[in-house]
Amino acid sequence: MSDMNTKHQYSDVSEKLQWSPPTDTTSHTPTLPIFDERVPSGRDESLWKSAKWMLLTICKAIVTTLGVIAFLHLSKKPISLPSFASSSTKPYSAHHLRSHCANIPAISNSEFQDRQARLSEALSSNALSAYIAEPGPSAQYFANISSNAWHTSERPLLLVILPPSASNHQAREHSSPKILLLTPKFETTRAKQLIIPMTNAHDLDFVEWAEDENPYQVLYDHIFSSSDRNVRSRKVAIDGQARLFVAQGLSQAGFTSGREVPDDVARLRERKSDAELTIMRCVNEATLLAIRDVREHMHLGMKESDASRLMQRALTDAGLAHQGLSTAAQFGDHAALPHGGPTDKALTEHDMITFDVGGSLHGYWSDVTRTFALPQSQIPSGHLQIWKVVQNAQSAALTMAKAGVVAEDVDAAARLVIEEAGYGERFTHRLGHGIGLEMHESPYLRGGYKRKIETGNTFSNEPGKQGRNLPF
Repeated sequence: MSDMNTKHQYSDVSEKLQWSPPTDTTSHTPTLPIFDERVPSGRDESLWKSAKWMLLTICKAIVTTLGVIAFLHLSKKPISLPSFASSSTKPYSAHHLRSHCANIPAISNSEFQDRQARLSEALSSNALSAYIAEPGPSAQYFANISSNAWHTSERPLLLVILPPSASNHQAREHSSPKILLLTPKFETTRAKQLIIPMTNAHDLDFVEWAEDENPYQVLYDHIFSSSDRNVRSRKVAIDGQARLFVAQGLSQAGFTSGREVPDDVARLRERKSDAELTIMRCVNEATLLAIRDVREHMHLGMKESDASRLMQRALTDAGLAHQGLSTAAQFGDHAALPHGGPTDKALTEHDMITFDVGGSLHGYWSDVTRTFALPQSQIPSGHLQIWKVVQNAQSAALTMAKAGVVAEDVDAAARLVIEEAGYGERFTHRLGHGIGLEMHESPYLRGGYKRKIETGNTFSNEPGKQGRNLPF
């Protein structure tokens, strides 16, 4: 959950570049060339004089430089190099954070198999013949096929999970689900390199479609073969993030049910397992540590864009993946702009700093917001009072959030604190959102959301006041 912290004192440790001269200048004494003592005449004499003058000028410059170096070395006084030499400063690094989550394992094969089994049970109980998803968060959850593992294009690759088709209930209980991967024929070799955890390798089939075929019709004909036509219904669950042309293609091929996914299927991802919570706890901790580390390298005059670049480096060094907009640093009134990107605004002594940061570990995201000020800042008392109102609103929501509580009531608890402080019209967004394989996912903490919180749900908790003339 997002929160804010200004209780600690932090120092500006921006580095100053210093130059250290060589310890031995004697080895750098130049050796002058040997001249031909014959004096040329006419045009040659003029050329010789010009060359001699240029050489003497160079020698004087060398002697002058060596004298300056010797003086600096003897006086032991460092000099400040001009700005063009700043590239030689020690680059920022946060590699010391990498160990924090280094020993956190990814989701095990057995947990993937359990997910597939629970999905199979939900499909059977809802009389659904298949679950169909494109590469993305849901396909990643059930079969380890993320959008990074396979980038979607106009040629569909579809994950299809089918429950056991046996009519005998006892037989179904002892059977594992069948997994199909609909793939473009010319990409079958690459598709077979995907790592799909499952109980039995023979339960995985690759269904190829050629360029001159309708992929959705090929899939329909494969699933509803003549031997299976009396066993399976045409009703399927299509993942809500499937693209419109994919859903339409499936419908036109004969599949029914459109894009509606039953609640018990949708909630499989919402309730996090112990393994998922372990990953999410660590990725949020590492993100917070990255914010604190970057804060130690901030100083008045720094640009938002520079601070954001430091944050990107910190997350990378910590071993977390990230996206450009998930590392935003915003100063002063810019921090009151929801989802605003970094600019070249410079940090002044009256500005508070807001970081809205997210990184991912094994596909699971963090979403951490921190608002703070540097020790040398002079923050107006009114800004600090607003900060305290937001903190109180967050605390009220955290106290309310328990299993069995309606989600909109958590939002209302935070909203009441801000309304009573006179800023209700400035709280213009929901309190929070679910988080997991997506930075924003269901369930949500907002007005009108009647779902009850369940054990295993994970949320952000980010009240705030938006608009002009506010510090954050």
